[in-house]
Amino acid sequence: MLHSRGPLMMSDQTATRRAFVARLIGAGVSLATPAMPARAEPGAPPPFETLRHQFTELRGALPVPSVPIPNLSGGVFDLTSFRGKVVLVNFWATWCPACRVELPMLDQLAASGRSDLAVIAIATDHDRSKVAPFVKKLKLRKLAIGFDPGGLVARAGAGAEVSTPFALYGMPISFLLGVTGQAEGYIAGEADWLSGEARQLLEYYAAARPGD
Repeated sequence: MLHSRGPLMMSDQTATRRAFVARLIGAGVSLATPAMPARAEPGAPPPFETLRHQFTELRGALPVPSVPIPNLSGGVFDLTSFRGKVVLVNFWATWCPACRVELPMLDQLAASGRSDLAVIAIATDHDRSKVAPFVKKLKLRKLAIGFDPGGLVARAGAGAEVSTPFALYGMPISFLLGVTGQAEGYIAGEADWLSGEARQLLEYYAAARPGD
């Protein structure tokens, strides 16, 4: 299963966005995999948190296996094809109010043009026909949209019979894969992925090399 450094000034726009995000924090999520808080020890990744959740490292996770994921354009993508980049994998659903807040931010992040980052949002709706109209309504133009209605990539519940790369206990939840394809950590609920703290977190993992 599955950050530029230095002081950053928060703009009025960022403060407003954070206040809006804070009012719509998603439901709590916990993973069955033992995890460590982001600031548990020296050398941990830069802190990234919301009012209710923080980015949490995963220890001992294996690289995510090859799983073909159908995408909105009719093709497929495989998370293993992004090795060498940091991959932000977000799980969401059309019925999730918090997802409506987070997805446009993820779309802006995907539009940033970073060559060391891939942003993927995987819909877990059982009815795939709801996804395209939802994406169009939110005007998501750059975000890679995938489908996992059968729970082949992610599954809720610690006692699930089918082994999947990710565990879900709520919506939304985001996982970060490092440059080696390993799940490095997660944050539950919607988060401000356009903030300075998020940028530091992404750059931290982008700069990490195998063996660090």
